[in-house]
Amino acid sequence: MARDRDLEDIIRADLGYRAGLSEKTMFGGLAWLLDGNLLCGARDEGMLVRLGKGNDSWALAIDGVAAMIMNGRRMEGWVRASPAVCTEEDTRKRLISGALAFVDTLPPK
Repeated sequence: MARDRDLEDIIRADLGYRAGLSEKTMFGGLAWLLDGNLLCGARDEGMLVRLGKGNDSWALAIDGVAAMIMNGRRMEGWVRASPAVCTEEDTRKRLISGALAFVDTLPPK
C-alpha cells in the first residue's frame, strides 16, 4: 500500500496548526496524533478516522464510508473513507471535525 501525498497535504491543511498535533508514519501511510492519541490517517486507500465507540453511525450512513476491519474484526468507532469521499471537502472536514471532537475528550498519552 502506497502513501497518498496529495491526500496527506489536504488533511494537513484541514487540521491546520493545533498544539499537541503530530504526524507519524504508520498503517502504510501517514497518521496524525493529538496529544499522543491516534486521530486519523491517510494512504492510497483513503482516510482512516477515529470517531469513538457509539459515535460513528452518522459517518457509516455516508456512501463510501465503511467500518474499519482489522484482522477480520470490526473496530468500533473507527471508519474508513474512500478516496472519492476524501475529495468531498465538506464530508472530509466533517469526518475530521468528528475525530477532533472525540480525541479531544481523551487524556494525553
